[in-house]
Amino acid sequence: MSEPVLHTSLHGRHAAHGARFGAFAGWEMPLLYTSPTAEHRAVRSASGVFDVSHMGQLELAGEGARAYLQSMLSNDIAALGPGQGQYTLMLEDDGGVIDDLIAYALADRYMLVVNASNVAPCRERLASRLPDGVELGDRSLEIAMLALQGPRFLDVLEPLAPSGSSLDLEYFEIAEDVVAGVPCLVARTGYTGEPGVELLCPWDQAPALWDALVDGDSRATPAGLVARDTLRLEMGYPLYGQELSRERTPIEAGLGWACDLDGGGFAGAGRLRRQKEEGTAERLCLFALTEGGIPRPGHAVLSDGEPVGEVTSGTLSPTLGTGIGMAYLPAELAGPDHEITIDVRGKQKSARTARRPLVDSSPTKG
Repeated sequence: MSEPVLHTSLHGRHAAHGARFGAFAGWEMPLLYTSPTAEHRAVRSASGVFDVSHMGQLELAGEGARAYLQSMLSNDIAALGPGQGQYTLMLEDDGGVIDDLIAYALADRYMLVVNASNVAPCRERLASRLPDGVELGDRSLEIAMLALQGPRFLDVLEPLAPSGSSLDLEYFEIAEDVVAGVPCLVARTGYTGEPGVELLCPWDQAPALWDALVDGDSRATPAGLVARDTLRLEMGYPLYGQELSRERTPIEAGLGWACDLDGGGFAGAGRLRRQKEEGTAERLCLFALTEGGIPRPGHAVLSDGEPVGEVTSGTLSPTLGTGIGMAYLPAELAGPDHEITIDVRGKQKSARTARRPLVDSSPTKG
């Protein structure tokens, strides 16, 4: 028997806005409302709002929670004070990526925001080694999450948050506030490269928050998962299940900066230290086509006519008007400015490896 399809508490709102839906990690999610290009450009130029309530929230509390997370996550959780967050990874013992996530230190607990497809694996990994005195809770179906992103996000947020306590957050800070009458955790994070916030609120109050964001005097454009994907690809952000997996390590993926290799005793740290010292056979890189064509996952990457990898993510960049993508390539080709070829449905398309990001985004402060 197939698993039931899950819906967020905003499903009716999406339908009313004309959303086209698609399956994602067991959820039926809005892929687009008008066009991915229009929604992408709204986020780059003004503001857009995404329903990301399919993502999971795991909480850990207790006297030993910090020490436990220090052993389970790649980054230095001890560096976080209350109201701070960090990008980090949960790894297998061999260094393969179970998930990439954001860890927040709240006043009385830690909260991990994990990818929708990895809620159960992360929960089970944490539960399997949970020490006495540490409590683990899964609030994924209690907490809704909206991402308000774009250089004019404050124009939307400020009238709805009269206390002002969340308006001056620095990047990766989080605070409690009331937004449009809804109690929220407001985090200065996002996955678009633009300034913005992610709003976490009680599941059943998300519709009221959504209405305020999209129907107020300063309206945010509803944006679907297709635009979210093109936005993150322009920035070179990896996606779990495409660039990240249990078969790849953070060093191969260019995420060594999110790993505390000097002091960390987390799972897989030994292998990552060796990879950093010795190098890896392949590394993740970003590329852009230099002629027409749209790369897609699975397309072969060639160098001097020989296959050297395959596209992990690919799309047409709405900002650049050209095909862009990511691929794992031999280390000697993974740096910027190497000429490569992408086999786009049997047609050889010239491309060049590039530094991330591919496009300029707005200042972090907004």
